[in-house]
Amino acid sequence: MDLREIEKLLRAFRNGEMETPEAARLINNLHYEDIGYARVDHARAARQGFPEVVFGAGKTRAQVVGIVERLAEKSPNVLVTRTDEGTFGEVRNVVTDAEWHETARLIRIQRDKTEQGLGPIAIVTAGTSDIPVAEEAALTAEAMGNRVQRIWDAGVAGIHRILAERELLSAARVVVVAAGMEGALPSVVGGLVSVPVVAIPTSIGYGASFGGVAALLGMLNSCASNVTVVNIDNGFGAGFVASLINRKWGAEIKEEGRRQ
Repeated sequence: MDLREIEKLLRAFRNGEMETPEAARLINNLHYEDIGYARVDHARAARQGFPEVVFGAGKTRAQVVGIVERLAEKSPNVLVTRTDEGTFGEVRNVVTDAEWHETARLIRIQRDKTEQGLGPIAIVTAGTSDIPVAEEAALTAEAMGNRVQRIWDAGVAGIHRILAERELLSAARVVVVAAGMEGALPSVVGGLVSVPVVAIPTSIGYGASFGGVAALLGMLNSCASNVTVVNIDNGFGAGFVASLINRKWGAEIKEEGRRQ
């Protein structure tokens, strides 16, 4: 559970601003809140470093709105992935500062923009067609407090394009690479940098790419030792894990506080 939420609740109870039954209900909801069609996990940020993210596909608009409304009451930043503009319109009716990102099909609420990363995260695509998946990764990483640098359309068919970005890649603390077709770009990038490379196979390609399976297998077989791989088209997962790699944890935060 988020200690700040518990302290806020206890202060309100001590000051007589809240009755005992209401305080008991809210304490119970700090763990998870059962709203019938979903159990909203309010403790996710304390366990995993970021609030529960809503996967929009397969949910009705009313379900997405209901979950987002509960999350936004307790979490400054909320993401809804794989959704549509109509759902965004209904979400914005209840959370007016929600943003719609068409390319990534993603809704983002970002009230806390505190920087939590040790350095920039570079997000790279092999082609323009890979941008939707890469943008999902970029928006996720930004919501988790990172500076993101985007490098689009730098695939191996024109190898000079990625070589021209070596300075930017070398300055990144984590690199995320999205590629379809044969999935070669992460291996190339891995050979250029000394930081983790998170590879995203995308479903872009002709028939023998098997909807991203060829890119996935190519990335899993990379001989660049710093390359790790997420699932096909999983931009969110890549942005999330890159953020955790880049995050300032206890010792780093204390050291920064001493310097300030």
